[in-house]
Amino acid sequence: MEKVYENSLMVELELSGLKAIQQHPVKVCYKERSVGDYVADIVVEDKVIIELKSIEQLNKVHEVQLVNYLKATNKEVGLLLNFGKETLEFKRKVLNL
Repeated sequence: MEKVYENSLMVELELSGLKAIQQHPVKVCYKERSVGDYVADIVVEDKVIIELKSIEQLNKVHEVQLVNYLKATNKEVGLLLNFGKETLEFKRKVLNL
């Protein structure tokens, strides 16, 4: 279901005139060496990372995942959206870079 929500959100972002990239690869470096890759669900205007879930309940590990994406990309704002309940659940994370 996450892919359906991701595709639908992409349509809404495009209709709103926002530039968004789906399944954006993120290189992770440690001491200036590449040590792996993440894939961010959506990056909006090269400023905001959106991580989508379709689960019963968000927990701390999902927030940590988003924070790791923010740190790896030097972006300040991330949104964690969960479509797994009757109502949308979301968390906003802001890093001070």
